Amino acid sequence: MADEKKKAVAKENTSEAAKSEKKDKKPSKFSPKNIGKAIARFFKDLRGETKKIVWPTWKMVLKSTGIVLAAVLVIGAGIWLIDYALAGAVGSVDKMADNATTTEAVSETVEETTETTTAA
Repeated sequence: MADEKKKAVAKENTSEAAKSEKKDKKPSKFSPKNIGKAIARFFKDLRGETKKIVWPTWKMVLKSTGIVLAAVLVIGAGIWLIDYALAGAVGSVDKMADNATTTEAVSETVEETTETTTAA
């Protein structure tokens, strides 16, 4: 019995809300006559919203600026360290590749010289 009453009350509330929404909503039609009213309403709303703004104190601005600068320095240092390490690793690989290429070229030259000397 109590469940039926709750359901009936819920249906009444939803139907009343739907009716009030239908009454409140006006079809939005663009017309040159209404443009002036729309602009006036916009600036009136804008003024009301700017009154709601809570501006920070000077102390709060300085504190926030300090936090941002510290975060930028820490993140920048981290990126620099990673970049430095990766550049070193790439440089090492590059040197090893150059040494391997030079060693192969020297061994080929030595083999050619040896072959020429033994052939003569």
